[in-house]
Amino acid sequence: MTHFSLKNLILSVLFITAFSSAVFSFSNPDEEYKTKLITHFEKKGIDIKPYFEDERFKLIDGIKKKFTRAVEIKIEGFEDYQRVLNYEKKKNDIPEFVESHKTALKKAEKEYGIPKEVIIGILGVESGFGLHKGKYNPFNAYVSMIAADYRSKFALAQLEELLKWTEKHDKDVLALKSSYAGAMSYAQFVPWSLNRWFVGNDLYDMNSNIHSVANFLAHYKKVTGSVEKAILRYNPSSMYQKAVLALAEDAKAHI
Repeated sequence: MTHFSLKNLILSVLFITAFSSAVFSFSNPDEEYKTKLITHFEKKGIDIKPYFEDERFKLIDGIKKKFTRAVEIKIEGFEDYQRVLNYEKKKNDIPEFVESHKTALKKAEKEYGIPKEVIIGILGVESGFGLHKGKYNPFNAYVSMIAADYRSKFALAQLEELLKWTEKHDKDVLALKSSYAGAMSYAQFVPWSLNRWFVGNDLYDMNSNIHSVANFLAHYKKVTGSVEKAILRYNPSSMYQKAVLALAEDAKAHI
C-alpha cells in the first residue's frame, strides 16, 4: 500500500511538472500573439497554425525601428527628397520602361482615364519600375507588427485581407515578397488595396501593375476630384506627390 501510494505520488508530481511546463510554454508572453491570432482566425474558419510551424515564418527584428527610422530621415527640401529616392536613376530609366510597356500604358490610359505619365511616375517612385520587389514577407511583416504591438489594428486588418487574397488566388502566403510595411509588388499595394484594385493574378506582371495603378488612381480621382489629389491617397505626403508629378513631367518627353 505504501509502495503504491509513493508510486502514485511520484507520477502525480511528474504529471504536474509536465503540465506546468506545457502551460508556461503555451502562455509564454513572447508567444502570446500567436495564441491570440490563432484564436482570432479560428473564429473566421481559418487555421493559421501551419504558418507559424513553417520554417519560413520569422518575426522581423526591430520592426518598429524600421518605421520610425524612415520617419526620422531628415529631409531639408525637395532636392534632398529626390536624392533619397535616387530620382536621377529613375529618370534615366524612363525611356527603357516606356519602350518595353508602351502598349500597356496606352491601354491603361484609355481604359481608366489616367495619364500614362502619371502611371509611370507612380511606378518609378514606388519600385524603380520593378527593380525593387521587397526583401521581406507580408505575413511575417504584419505578424511582427502585432507581436511588437505597433500599428497592430492596421496590421490585423491587413493580415485578414492578405489571407483573403492568397486564398482567392491560391497563393502560398509565405512565398510572397514585400516591404517591411507589407506592401507588395511593383505598385506597392497593401493587401486591402490588392483586393480592391489589383488587376490580374500575377503580382509580378508589369502590365498588371500598370493597370492596377491606373485602376487605383481612377477610383480616387472620382473620390477627390483630381489626379493630383488621388496621388496623395497613395502616400499622403506633398513631397511624394511632387516627386511623382516631376517624374511624370520627365516622362512626357518619351511617350
